Amino acid sequence: MSKIFFSSFHSTSNQSLSGASAPSGVGASRCENAVTMGALKEIPRLVTDRLLLRAHEVQDFGACAAMWGDPEVVRHISGMPSTAQQTWSRMLTYAGLWRLLGYGYWALVERASGAFAGDVGFADFKREMTPSIAGLPEAGWVLARAMHGKGYASEAVAAMVAWADEHIDAVRSVCIVDPRHSASIRVADKNGYRAIASADYRGPVTLFERQRRR
Repeated sequence: MSKIFFSSFHSTSNQSLSGASAPSGVGASRCENAVTMGALKEIPRLVTDRLLLRAHEVQDFGACAAMWGDPEVVRHISGMPSTAQQTWSRMLTYAGLWRLLGYGYWALVERASGAFAGDVGFADFKREMTPSIAGLPEAGWVLARAMHGKGYASEAVAAMVAWADEHIDAVRSVCIVDPRHSASIRVADKNGYRAIASADYRGPVTLFERQRRR
């Protein structure tokens, strides 16, 4: 079982990735409270063996826009590359999720290189879909093409669901995956998500759920 560790570290400044350390062992991660969001919420920092999950920053925009504009990356998500404006709106949404819901999306960073690796987290996007998932934390993950094939998605999702078990007051979370996207299905399965229904959201998707573990 993945372990997550908490500390009382608070900061609004950028931290050197080379100075970050994590407990040894597969799936081990550390959570640091950081990036104060006014008087409302703090976006936690999660540190795994190879990755840092942190709040998005303005300087992430270029890499984030390149990722969402890559046809291969979005092939099983929307099928349509995002414009730069759409990516900027997405980043603003990420910040708003934390303020309104107390959970949201992190920027994923490769610790060894400091490179932006993707977006991962939870949201309630109020999707108009059948069956409805309204009000449920919906897990999601997308990685830049250069980060594919390294096991980063599974590592990041393990850290975020461990955090969710401690901090999101919901009995279950869900995710939706294109049934043709075998890599994401494997990530969901490794992290305790089980297929429960075929659904429709702008086309056929598979709905997965994971029960909260305390």
